Amino acid sequence: MTATDTQFAQHLSTQRVPAEERAAILADPGFGNFFTDHTAIVDFRTDEAGVGGWRDARLEPYGPIALDPAAAVLHYGQEIFEGMKAYRHADGSIWTFRADANAARLNRSAIRLALPQLPEELFLESLRQLVAADQDWIPSGDGESLYLRPFMIATEAFLGVRPAREVSYRVIASPAGNYFGGEVKPVDIWVSRNYARAGRGGTGAAKAGGNYASSLAAQLEAEAHGCKQVLFLDQFNDNAVEELGGMNVFFVYRDGSMVTPALSGTILEGVTRSSVIQLGRDRGAEVTERTITLDEWRTGVESGEITEVFACGTAAVITPIGRLRDGDEFIGAENAQPGEVTMAIRSQLLGIQTGAVEDTHGWLTRLV
Repeated sequence: MTATDTQFAQHLSTQRVPAEERAAILADPGFGNFFTDHTAIVDFRTDEAGVGGWRDARLEPYGPIALDPAAAVLHYGQEIFEGMKAYRHADGSIWTFRADANAARLNRSAIRLALPQLPEELFLESLRQLVAADQDWIPSGDGESLYLRPFMIATEAFLGVRPAREVSYRVIASPAGNYFGGEVKPVDIWVSRNYARAGRGGTGAAKAGGNYASSLAAQLEAEAHGCKQVLFLDQFNDNAVEELGGMNVFFVYRDGSMVTPALSGTILEGVTRSSVIQLGRDRGAEVTERTITLDEWRTGVESGEITEVFACGTAAVITPIGRLRDGDEFIGAENAQPGEVTMAIRSQLLGIQTGAVEDTHGWLTRLV
């Protein structure tokens, strides 16, 4: 099944959220707290001959998923997801950012988790269908958007350890405000010494739920020490910096160059990450992907060689990092302000996404 030979059946909700209630939600949506009226669904099944295919594409009212208690996702964690946003431009049209990259990453994750790959056109059509039905849910405030969450789960009821033969792909949507609150200000980060996000040969390069579940204990530890996020290190590689619980990291140097940790199989290849690399190079900066250790971070900040540090991801876009807390030691200044390069790239990236800045790389896809 592809988008070109399939129509999404329309089973639209007869109990949509009333306009007045929706307006109150959009006035202060937060992040991930509220959900739109519909969900897009496509199922996958393997027949008795061992041939698998996607089928039953449909739009349904948002609601609970009925799963057999023996569904493979509940026992073996066979699940992947994506995160992206839809933006309303000044002319009323609705666009998403680098959807082809999200589709490709979904399929890379699917291969790693032994799930079926989804045709890119079917992925894009699922977004179009959902956004067209629920476009009134897109907030219009500065930095706000409609967050899209495509995901794939193994639904077959079977307790044997093998790839599931029945799978459900779905898309839900949530109006989103700014991830860390309205004002852009540096956040403090906790260094995890007790936990690892992923290991060599594991699922670190896939966008799989288990990676995030394994980060939560470290996140709680961070919050207990007054930090917004947690930094994971490769303790077997001189404490090389990997990534935060859900974001990639960039360093800006005194000469204007930028560095981000190289992909090693344990780091997620963020769509925002690759976009920042390109935008940095567009600015004439030398952007390098390489190993950078915690010691280099410490000495670079102390000497003034590293002038800015920021994190990036779909949800938060770009967030300046103020201090890094490693036990009782702090790296960086308590009163740190957002860096010039950080804010310039953030402004350009958001400008492209919202249509205020020209998209010279063809990153935008119109949904409605």
